[in-house]
Amino acid sequence: KIGRFLRKTSVDELPQFFNVLLGDMSVVGPRPHMVSHTHMYAERIDKFMVRHFVKPGITGLAQVSGYRGEVETEEDIKGRVRNDIYYIENWNIALDIRIIFKTIANVFQGEEKAY
Repeated sequence: KIGRFLRKTSVDELPQFFNVLLGDMSVVGPRPHMVSHTHMYAERIDKFMVRHFVKPGITGLAQVSGYRGEVETEEDIKGRVRNDIYYIENWNIALDIRIIFKTIANVFQGEEKAY
């Protein structure tokens, strides 16, 4: 039960802030994938590697737009890439603040696709 709560509320992501302090990650940006998934998606999904032009983030536009959690369909990964590219091309501080507030709201509401 404790693990399910930690995952559902994303409390297990808090240690990622050490990576932000070290400069390896941003608070907001495209979420990284496992290396094996990166190779697979790079071959199958157009513009997938564009996501790697910026630092990865703890949260991102794709995550607060319904593309969080396990990739179950090709549309899931295409939606992530579409949102991540939009974020990269349209970045501004107001967008980051909106994403952060949506993330905080999701933490308190719980997230269906959290695993």
